[in-house]
Amino acid sequence: MEKKNRQTQLDKRIAELHEQALVIDSHNDAIVAHIRRGNVSFADENARNPMDPVGTIAYLRGAVPPAEEAIGIQLNIPKMRQGGIDAAFFAVDVTRAWKNHLAYALDAFGWFNEEVTANADDICIVRKASDIRRAKAAGKLAAVLVIENSEAVERSLNILRSLYLLGVRSIGLTHNLNTWASTGNDEEDMGGGLTRFGMALVKEMNRLGMLVDVSHISERGFWDVLEISEHPVIASHSNCKTLCRHPRNLSNEQLKALSANGGVVGITFVPGFITIDGWQKMPPLAQLLNHIAYAIDIAGIDHVGIGSDFDGGGDLLKDASEFIKIAEGLSERGYSDEDIRKILGENHLRVFEAACG
Repeated sequence: MEKKNRQTQLDKRIAELHEQALVIDSHNDAIVAHIRRGNVSFADENARNPMDPVGTIAYLRGAVPPAEEAIGIQLNIPKMRQGGIDAAFFAVDVTRAWKNHLAYALDAFGWFNEEVTANADDICIVRKASDIRRAKAAGKLAAVLVIENSEAVERSLNILRSLYLLGVRSIGLTHNLNTWASTGNDEEDMGGGLTRFGMALVKEMNRLGMLVDVSHISERGFWDVLEISEHPVIASHSNCKTLCRHPRNLSNEQLKALSANGGVVGITFVPGFITIDGWQKMPPLAQLLNHIAYAIDIAGIDHVGIGSDFDGGGDLLKDASEFIKIAEGLSERGYSDEDIRKILGENHLRVFEAACG
């Protein structure tokens, strides 16, 4: 009975900590996942409107396969509430839009804006760190607009500026394959890094106030970004290469450099980035916590956060409603409340403020 009481008190303390903390998830693919399921409402996954005019994403990508449909949506308004996530980076990966990258991104953000407008009492699009703080104080969820794969700017800094005015505040320079900006991690054996346009892109993102994301980039591209960027950067959803040798993960040297840059790595829930056999066998939560602990050991407590990749392969947790399990696991490993707050969101907020204001 005494042991049960202690556990109950611990659960209550972690729940209170999680509620008071500012919790930020630095990567999800929920927008496209909702559209491809028949325009599922962000407020109710059982409500959809497949009769809406078919947009770019629905036309180019079609509906999700039955097996994926059966898994269900991982992140929406109710599940963010249940999991205590205050702010999330809503990414649109334009990689598969072949020659329609910008239209694909605009289609996604146009649809999402309508969802946010329809649920304005619950969620808002934010552009600065102060917006995130205000949303938390008002009991609203905060959404950061993100593009994954800089092909969406169509090699034009003018389009980049237009996307900034639309509210986009972070861009991942590549998504595995090469782009106008840089070599991707799937083609890093070619030895390429940032292109001249990529260098100009990073500099203009710095000037505008946009957060540069180095997840998916080649290692040489990573070093090029850190040499050029005047602001901290993020690896929004990457893990530790020492624990899982996957090209999407970061080496010790990269983690240390990210720390020196003032940036943050968002440890991700994608099974194949957690363990080598993760694609075949779901790893336990302990393995994810190992990546968090290792990143802290190498980069420092101020440079580690969470980037789930919900609705994009981040399947270690069932959905966003289980997010509190991270805080529970960190507490069990002896991390202080202050350190847990940093990992849950304060580190990402600091970098977002440094880059975007």
